[in-house]
Amino acid sequence: MLFEILYGLHNYFSPLNVFRYITFRTSLAALTALITTFIIAPAMIRWLKKISMTQQIRDDGPKTHLSKAGTPTMGGIIILSAIVISVLLWGNFRNVYIRIMLTALLGFGGIGFLDDYLKAVKKNPKGLRAWYKFGAQMAIAGGVGIFLYANPHDPYNTVLSIPFFKKWLFDLGFFYIPFSVFIIVGSSNAVNLTDGIDGLAIGLVAVAVFANVVLVYVSGHAQFARYLQVLYLPGIGELTVFCGAMLGAALGFLWYNSYPAEVFMGDVGSLGLGGSLGTLAVITKHEIVLGVVGGIFVIETISVILQVASFKLTGKRIFKMAPLHHHFELKGWQEPKVIVRFWIAGIVLALFSLATLKLR
Repeated sequence: MLFEILYGLHNYFSPLNVFRYITFRTSLAALTALITTFIIAPAMIRWLKKISMTQQIRDDGPKTHLSKAGTPTMGGIIILSAIVISVLLWGNFRNVYIRIMLTALLGFGGIGFLDDYLKAVKKNPKGLRAWYKFGAQMAIAGGVGIFLYANPHDPYNTVLSIPFFKKWLFDLGFFYIPFSVFIIVGSSNAVNLTDGIDGLAIGLVAVAVFANVVLVYVSGHAQFARYLQVLYLPGIGELTVFCGAMLGAALGFLWYNSYPAEVFMGDVGSLGLGGSLGTLAVITKHEIVLGVVGGIFVIETISVILQVASFKLTGKRIFKMAPLHHHFELKGWQEPKVIVRFWIAGIVLALFSLATLKLR
């Protein structure tokens, strides 16, 4: 909103014309979110400690994690606050896609907040009941899917785009709504499952968002979209500002969440960020690309599914422990080594996802 005030004065002071450029406002959004995180994080961490909003460590987890007991959780409040403040300052709130992204961020973050609250304050280790949690997630994702399905301004509102093939467009019709729900809810829970060791999930979120800055900007720029033969989606470019805010907030939080973590983001952060990534993919028609850029999230989720299925069917476990990062910990990898190697894999996948822009 601040940009509208400043840009509105460009007739009186021509340098303010720079605020009409999405790239400039994206940079400001990233810096604003980063600085906001640095400002509010120390006080928030002290407050979370004061009210005993601390992490409960599972007894059946890696023994090295027992020392993490007492570390403040629900630090995702810091991330969400930084994103919202930054987007409200530099984003165009008249853009409907900005409002959808904020709704998804706060909606999924709110579900995570309630789950964290029940675990930390009410001492309920299971938190929010699974059916309530999934039901609320599906309701929010369903609302997003229905809106996009009925959106008259989107010429590809029910289309699924296949990477590497410029002409492979599949119209899912009404089934695009449940497909959207699957992508958004799946993304939210995939990030949540990955958030098991210091800095792993938030670092991978930063990598995924950085790749999305490029993908979203190209999709919202008519000339670039035409040159690279990707779907041009009017109004989508404004979401680059939202991505910038997410990137800045993620990097700022990583400062405090890196090993050894001073604070955990909790479900309020992981569900909120995961839901946002899924919603972003659905809006920008990069659903399949999300599976590439967020490949580590996908692998972590699959490891849990395989572990549970194997144990129920055969009584045996495939991995020493799931999600996959715990398996490597129990194999003897030090936590920082697991984190950095997973980050490297995430960066490689992000670079591969950007290759889809040219290889068509």
